[in-house]
Amino acid sequence: MVPLHRLLSYTLPEPPAAGDGLRLALWQGSGTAATPEAVEENLQRLEALSARAAELHVQLLAFPELYLSGYIVTPELARQLAEPLDGPSLQRVAACARRHGLAIACPYPERAQVAGEERFYDAIALFGADGCLLRNYRKTHLWGPDERRCWTPGYLEPEEGPPFTVHSVNGVAVGLLNCYEAEFPELSRRLALEGARLILIPTAADSWAELSTGQRTSRPYPDVSRSLIPAHALHNHCFVAYANRCGIETVQGVEKAAYLGNSIVCGPHGDVLVAARPEATLLVADCLLDAYGLLHPEDTSYLNDRRPELY
Repeated sequence: MVPLHRLLSYTLPEPPAAGDGLRLALWQGSGTAATPEAVEENLQRLEALSARAAELHVQLLAFPELYLSGYIVTPELARQLAEPLDGPSLQRVAACARRHGLAIACPYPERAQVAGEERFYDAIALFGADGCLLRNYRKTHLWGPDERRCWTPGYLEPEEGPPFTVHSVNGVAVGLLNCYEAEFPELSRRLALEGARLILIPTAADSWAELSTGQRTSRPYPDVSRSLIPAHALHNHCFVAYANRCGIETVQGVEKAAYLGNSIVCGPHGDVLVAARPEATLLVADCLLDAYGLLHPEDTSYLNDRRPELY
């Protein structure tokens, strides 16, 4: 059962045609974490939300960081809950994308054999509307001691391929980053240079969280939703979307974290298309490529006018 949620929409009567833009939806909600039962609950919610998103003609539906397992994990729980990319949970997500004809970005804990070793990644699987995998992105910049205990940074090994790539959804080039990576301007710029017109950033930004030591974090996570997210959109002249949780996350009935609920979609001029309050919300926005003119006079562009030999 999907809990009641607010629908926050910035859309035209018809969704964008292929190549013209993308109708994007972000799920912001709360739930349980760190048990097989929580994974099943989160999968059922994803399936129900996908059906609702399809009714709204959404073309890409995205979820917060580590959506399948919940964010609160210890190294032991990370290893228990992590699944391979072709495991049963991601197969269900792929089937859901195919059934409803919409792309899905599903963050999850990944178990993989890399360079002859079993490794664990904070990953995002992006499936196309046909259910085929477009991208499996592994978080490259890990936040704090807890994440470094749980996960391996992505793309340490050549066999993983290039870290920053873009992939077509409804004819729009989409790039992925993950939570803390939103705070590195180099990463959004790197995706923009690859041609990204939408940078999608699942996150788990909290007001407090219990660490693996049993202590709570000493301060809220920085709210970058109204500062860095619009700035990245403006200086890269692309759409940027930040998908967070809200409310309390529990593990076997015990409160383990509270999230900021600051999900947002920004346009290429740094403008806000939709921004959630800290409550369960399905945010829907039409990201129209031709709706934005140049910021500066013709032949002036941040990307084209760079002088990287000086940096």
